[in-house]
Amino acid sequence: MSAPSRAPSPTKSGSSGRGTSRSASVSSGAPDTPPGTPDAPGEAAPPRNPLHHLRPLRARLAPLARLPRWTVLPACAALGALAGGAYGLLHTPEYTATSYVVAVPQAKTDPATALGFAQAYGRVATQLAVLGDAQVAARVSPTELLDRVKVATSPDAPMISVAASATRPDDAATLANAVARALTTSANHTKGSTQVKLLPFSRAVEPTAPSSLSTPVTALVGLCAGGLLGGLTLLVRPRAGARPAPPGAAVPGPAPSGTRGAE
Repeated sequence: MSAPSRAPSPTKSGSSGRGTSRSASVSSGAPDTPPGTPDAPGEAAPPRNPLHHLRPLRARLAPLARLPRWTVLPACAALGALAGGAYGLLHTPEYTATSYVVAVPQAKTDPATALGFAQAYGRVATQLAVLGDAQVAARVSPTELLDRVKVATSPDAPMISVAASATRPDDAATLANAVARALTTSANHTKGSTQVKLLPFSRAVEPTAPSSLSTPVTALVGLCAGGLLGGLTLLVRPRAGARPAPPGAAVPGPAPSGTRGAE
């Protein structure tokens, strides 16, 4: 008697099927690559636009491009006024106090000589020799005094004005009086040879109002500056209807003289 035949095992057949499909894929040479990658190793990926993330912003700003051209002028003026007002609010106000010194001629001295020496003393008032003596009373360094103090003279009067600026009114008056006092003391050391004496004419007092620009003034200056920039933008910006000439267009030249004679 012959032995009964055995039915094929389903596990073996399944494994053999998977092995067949795996071998077919290996023999075909097609690797399992994720989507979006190049098919061949030498093929480059498609380039991506580096500004693709700005597309939502461009879509939001698209209605602004359809506004009339003249809207640039009020927009720039408003921005300038806003910037000027912000500067006036954030800027620390400054106060200025002024002290006056007069040059007096001595006996048998021409008044024109006193005028000339007043001009000379006005030039040396901001020198280190004078500011070094004033720093003790002013309680600041000579470099800071040089930045805060301005000296002016009159062309027709032997008078010198010493103006000092500070963030506090009392500090401004103190600086001006200290420099004026040091200038008078330094000049009177040589009054025997110059025959001209410096005397205090008017002491500096504490100012009641700041000398810097107020907030409304800075806002007005910003408004004017913004309006000017807006007008320049309108002049430079090309019109919407104007189109440039095509690059291939050529202007016909004049006809040759022989052709004109033939006609």
